[in-house]
Amino acid sequence: MSQGYPIPAGFLEKETEVRKSRFIARVAPVHAREQVKALVQQAWQEHPDARHVCWAYQIGTPGSAAEAAMNDDGEPSGTAGKPILNVIQHKDMGDVAVIVIRYFGGIKLGAGGLVRAYAGAAESVLSAVEREVNQPMEQVVVTLPFALEQPLRHWCEQHEATPAETVYGEGVTMTVHLPEPAVDSLVSFCEANQLDYHYDTVTG
Repeated sequence: MSQGYPIPAGFLEKETEVRKSRFIARVAPVHAREQVKALVQQAWQEHPDARHVCWAYQIGTPGSAAEAAMNDDGEPSGTAGKPILNVIQHKDMGDVAVIVIRYFGGIKLGAGGLVRAYAGAAESVLSAVEREVNQPMEQVVVTLPFALEQPLRHWCEQHEATPAETVYGEGVTMTVHLPEPAVDSLVSFCEANQLDYHYDTVTG
């Protein structure tokens, strides 16, 4: 069974200002890269006039994360994504993404100033967000016809499950990350609809 570790209890946003530049930091729990991409897209949709949307995330156990990545989004290399990731790692938190939206205020901050600003923005939101212990997750791969893709996605929304990967061919193969207690319910869903499923390696 997977070992529990702290994760963000939900979404939170905090804004800081450094020499007229606005830094809007967001934190959210994530279990797959797809969720991070969706959060970045949402940030751009809500802030189309922002200069940069920088981010970092790590999935899995803090200190030995199964997956981690960062992005400077046009800021000088190492001045945005890396400071955000460093703060995440120091907070001993897993399954977490931090996105920082920057509106340029007309005054250049320099490399050192950018590092401090992005780290400070990440610190502000990570210090404020409530924590909870993650539920051990399972991974189940389900093969289904196209007609049942939306019903399965609806099932996922109701059971705190995440469609982590979807492959389209003659039908649909969907990898579902879900809390251990929800596995029996997914099995019932699959058997009721005569779907093939199997357990895959759990990451994190």
